[in-house]
Amino acid sequence: MKKTGQIIIGIFMLWLSAFSSPPLSAETGQIKLSYANFMQPGTFPCVQMERWKTEVEKAASGKVGIKTFPNSTLLSAKDMMDGVIAGKADIGLICTAYEPERFILPNAVSLPLGIPDARTGSLVLLEIYKKYKPESLARVKVLTVFTNAPANIMSKKPVKTIEDVKGMNLKASGGGGDILKAWGANLVDIPMSETPAAIEKGLAEGLFSSLDVMKGLNFAEHCRYVAITDTVVYPFAVIMNSERWNGLPEDVKKIMENLSADHAMWTGKYEDDYVKEAIAWSKEKYQVEVTEFDELYRAKFNYLLWPLTQKWMEKAKAEGLPAGDIVMDIRRFIKQHTGQKK
Repeated sequence: MKKTGQIIIGIFMLWLSAFSSPPLSAETGQIKLSYANFMQPGTFPCVQMERWKTEVEKAASGKVGIKTFPNSTLLSAKDMMDGVIAGKADIGLICTAYEPERFILPNAVSLPLGIPDARTGSLVLLEIYKKYKPESLARVKVLTVFTNAPANIMSKKPVKTIEDVKGMNLKASGGGGDILKAWGANLVDIPMSETPAAIEKGLAEGLFSSLDVMKGLNFAEHCRYVAITDTVVYPFAVIMNSERWNGLPEDVKKIMENLSADHAMWTGKYEDDYVKEAIAWSKEKYQVEVTEFDELYRAKFNYLLWPLTQKWMEKAKAEGLPAGDIVMDIRRFIKQHTGQKK
């Protein structure tokens, strides 16, 4: 009976191992992983995805093969978190700003606290994640994090003053919608993919997003005016199914973990460089007019946004989070990663 029991336990352990480990190729024994992304090919999160895939496969010397699924071909943005948890994809990209009630702590980085660029935003988000380990991300393995560049107004008509924004119909996502409302604009809550058609039909007059989309999604064709507010960044996280992660060999885990900080830095810098390229391209191809406000006038925009941070702090405190410490840490990390004196 003892021997029979040992056999049963052994069979169970083999079954459990097979269930939790990533699938292997029958021909090569290679670990096969799927990586889902809701963004379109060529956008900066997809560029990051392909670079990460290439680096992991190269460092693993062929032990790992990663198949990428951009443009919601495997999971959409709204289904990504739960889909990865359920194992519908091994790896996926989420934008936490799309679910503000679910990801309260990570979304602190999307508050209007003065993050100047995607590089700084990505490094600040990484610092916040490492220090506070958000409970909302505990059911997955976080492989890396990054942000887009700060959001600005792209529109069919010029925005020269804060008064010009009032009454405009503009598309935004997540906390960007609250910012538009604070400025007196009307939020057009539609997917990015539907926005060009909405602008053409007059249902929207523009959008509030990072300027990479001027070239990456060709919004320069529809929006010939840009107003630089540099207001808010959106946090992204590359996540992996916990069981798949636990089933990886230790050397493969080490490869992925060693890429975490590098990809936060690299993706942020890539995004910032692409924004500069997109602005130059838009000016040349479509004669896009860019309005830049001086620091004093930009303060008029920012003055209206402080209640949003207060509202987030109240919500975070209600969830038992140290809201004041988180906001102070974000400000401190911004100074740290921009070389500002304390």
